Amino acid sequence: MKTDSAFPRRAWVEQVMGLPVSVHVRGAAATSPAVQAAVGELFASLHRVDERFSTYRSDSEVSRLRRGEGGALSPELVEVLVRCDEARQRTRGAFDPNLPGGFDPSGLVKGWAVERAAEPLRAAAAGSDWLVNACGDVLVHAVEGRAWNVAVEDPRRADRVVRTYALSSGAIATSGAARRGAHITDPATGRPAAAGLLSATVLAPTLLWADVYATAAYVRGLESLSWLGRLDGVRALLVRADGSLVSTAPAAARPAQRVLVRL
Repeated sequence: MKTDSAFPRRAWVEQVMGLPVSVHVRGAAATSPAVQAAVGELFASLHRVDERFSTYRSDSEVSRLRRGEGGALSPELVEVLVRCDEARQRTRGAFDPNLPGGFDPSGLVKGWAVERAAEPLRAAAAGSDWLVNACGDVLVHAVEGRAWNVAVEDPRRADRVVRTYALSSGAIATSGAARRGAHITDPATGRPAAAGLLSATVLAPTLLWADVYATAAYVRGLESLSWLGRLDGVRALLVRADGSLVSTAPAAARPAQRVLVRL
């Protein structure tokens, strides 16, 4: 943690859902007790989501649903089921939580959960800049003239970036196999996605849809560009198997001082 008296900054990191989640705040509110409390609630909220939605915990509500156990569904799970159905329709089946291995809403839950968890921070850090990075799913807010520079990692080399975006609002998410292996399933085949991409990055107004669209784009491959290009407020960057880039819109290079998006 490093702060500057003229421009205070703080950062927090915690393991949630088996992944590192970091929170960054800069500006006058960075060192306030209200922000500290909001960050604590953010992590607590994400831990509660993990307890309910983890497919790795036998006692989670999702695991009980996968086993076909009865009982009333929680309001949170009902909301996620509705969102998953909407995501399936929006992506024409490229995102579908109903997989051969069982119901798995993970590709939507992380973005949905971060947005919900960030609400106390949004209020506590009013007038300051903040960013939440959930292992490549990034939600940002910045006051005018103080954008965050978010760099997308090269899926072939972790010490390089392929593009940097200056963001003052909205979200960016990246899907791929560089860090976590072939963990994204093509719903049409039930096998790991094999559409010829190394990674798919999507920028959208909300993290839920950035997350969903990035997963769907990685599944659909290059054909997803025309679909994503028609969506309001959405941009995409795809890395082909040979390392070349293709995007829905050009993006100028940005200076250093970045937050790196890792897969």
